[in-house]
This record gives sequence, C-alpha cells and structure tokens, in this order.
Amino acid sequence: MKTLLISTLTFLSLSTFAGNVDLTKSQFTWTGTKVTGEHTGELKLKSADLKFGEKNLIQSGDLVIDINSLTVTDLSGEWATKFLNHMKSDDFFNVEKFPEAKLVVKKDTGSKISGVLTIKGKSNPVEFNYKKNGNSYEGTLTFDRTKFDMIYGSGGFFKNLGDKAIHNEVNLKFKLVVKK
Repeated sequence: MKTLLISTLTFLSLSTFAGNVDLTKSQFTWTGTKVTGEHTGELKLKSADLKFGEKNLIQSGDLVIDINSLTVTDLSGEWATKFLNHMKSDDFFNVEKFPEAKLVVKKDTGSKISGVLTIKGKSNPVEFNYKKNGNSYEGTLTFDRTKFDMIYGSGGFFKNLGDKAIHNEVNLKFKLVVKK
C-alpha cells in the first residue's frame, strides 16, 4: 500500500496540468520598422492552452492571436484607419482569409522557447528568449514577415524602394500571464 501511495504521488507530481492563461491581462505589442521610422500597435490573445511539466517548464502549448484585433498606437484618425486597412489586406495579414495566427510551443529550456509560428497558413520554426516574472512570461518574439507571404515593401523582393522600404523583421513583445 505504501508503494502504491508513493508511486501515485510521484506520478501526480510529474504529470502535466493545463495552465490557464489570463487573456485579459496578457499583452502583445508589435513593432514594425521601415527606413523612415516605425509603427507600433497591439494584438489580443484569442485563446491559449499551456501544459506544464517538471520544474514548471512549459511542456507544450497553443497560443492563438486574433489578427482582427490588430491596432496601431502611433497613428490616429484617417491615417490610422488607412494603415490598419492596409495591414489587414492581402499585402500583409489578409485577415478576411486568415483571421488568426498561432504559436505552437514545442520546447522550453527555462529561458528560451522553441516552437512553430503560423501566419497566413504558412508555418515556420521560431525561437525566442523570455524571463519569468511571478506568474508571467515576458520577452520578444522576432519573426521575418516575408517567410509568411508578406513581401510588400521588402527590399529583398523589390528594388529601388528608397525610403519606402519596410524592414522584414517584426517584433512582438509579450507578457503572457498565467492564472495561479
């Protein structure tokens, strides 16, 4: 009986459990740069399912971002509307056809996440560092937009863009809050 109890307790301590992510407290801020400056905005997390293993590392997980929630914070009025309409068009995210982006977490080392990012139906591996701060995970995921069929304004695809060139890297700063 004692062996059964010890085995059960060991199994329970090593087994995974679903982490509940606080969708309202989690924050995602994007930054895209161009030759003449940058644009910033926010995105909302639509859903998240994290499973934790030993040492409270993320064993696996799915994070779904609502691309329709895309905002721009450095523009206002007519310019913000024009910018958002362009970002949601086929030149960039094509939200009509692809309203969500997804990150599948494959590995967590305690400071680095490896996974697969899917945007516009295209999937590519990503790695990014993070810091754990209480019940939140904070860091920046940087991805190359051209790997997700967003080539508009890219100097790697178009020549003679001058000051109209848009850099390929997009930074997504995150604060993912897990409910305790």
